[in-house]
Amino acid sequence: MENQSQQTHHPKKHWYDRYYKIMLFAPVVLLAICIIYLFSFYSQNGDIIYKDPSLSGGTTITITEEVDVEDLELHIQQSVPDVHIRVISDISTGRQIAVLIESSSSPEVLIPLVEEFIGKPLNESNSSIEFSGPSLSDNFYKQLAIAVLISFILMSLVIFFLFKTFVPSIAVIFSAFADIIMAVTVANLLEIRLSAAGIAAFLMLIGYSVDNNILLTMRVLKNRGQSVNSRIYSSFKTGILMTCTGLAALIPAFFIVTGLPDSFRQIFFILAIGLTATIINTWLTNASIIKWYAEYKKID
Repeated sequence: MENQSQQTHHPKKHWYDRYYKIMLFAPVVLLAICIIYLFSFYSQNGDIIYKDPSLSGGTTITITEEVDVEDLELHIQQSVPDVHIRVISDISTGRQIAVLIESSSSPEVLIPLVEEFIGKPLNESNSSIEFSGPSLSDNFYKQLAIAVLISFILMSLVIFFLFKTFVPSIAVIFSAFADIIMAVTVANLLEIRLSAAGIAAFLMLIGYSVDNNILLTMRVLKNRGQSVNSRIYSSFKTGILMTCTGLAALIPAFFIVTGLPDSFRQIFFILAIGLTATIINTWLTNASIIKWYAEYKKID
C-alpha cells in the first residue's frame, strides 16, 4: 500500500521535464559558434557582412542577354580583380535570364570591358547600369545599421515594460538577437552580398522573432489553470503554424519567382533564414528558459 501511495503521489516525469535543460544547450552552443565566426569574419573583412555596391560604393551592371559567365568573369578580372558576377536563371528551364556584374570600380572602367566582351554597346534594351559613390553608400549603410540598432533597443524596452520581470524579458530579447546573428552567419557562409533591402529585412525579422516569443511568454506567465507544459504546447501549436505559414509564402517566392528584383529575393531569403532560426531559438531556447523560470517561481 505504501508503494502504491508513493507511485500515486510521484508519477513518472514527462519526457520534456527530463530533457528541457539539455534542449537549451544546443541552441546556445550554435549561437556561440556563430558569434565566434562573425568575430573572425570581422577581423578579416572589416565588417560583419558582405556588402553590395549600394552599401559599399561601386557599379552594378545587369545584362539581359545570354553570355558565357565564366569567360566574362575571366575577361573582366584581367583589369578589375574585385568583380562579382551572379546569374539569374529560370528555375523550370534553367535558361539564363540575366547576369549581374558588381564591382567597386566606376562605370567608366567597367562598361568598356563588358562592351568589349559582348561585342556591342550597352543600352537600355540589353542592360541597366547603377552607380553609387563610396562616401554616399558608406553613410547610407551606417544609417541603416543605426536604424536596426535603435529598433532592437526600442523593442527591448517595450518587452521589459510588457513583462516587468528580468528573466522572461531577457529570454525574449536573447531569442530575437540569436535569430539575427544566425541569419547574418548563413548569409556570410553563402557569400551573399547584402543590399539596403537585405539590411531592411533584419528590421522585419525583429518583429517576426518577437511575435512567437511574446505569445509563448504571455501564455506561460499569464494563463493559469493549466500546467506549464500544456501552456507551452498550446503556444507551440499556434506559433509553429504562424512560422510555417510564413515560410510557405517566402520559400516559393525566393526559388520560383525568378523575375523579382534581387533586392526582393534578399528580403525573402533573410526572413526565411530568420524564421527557421526562430523555430530553434523560441521553442528550444526561450521555452526552456521560461519553463525553468516557471518551476523556480512555482508558477505551475
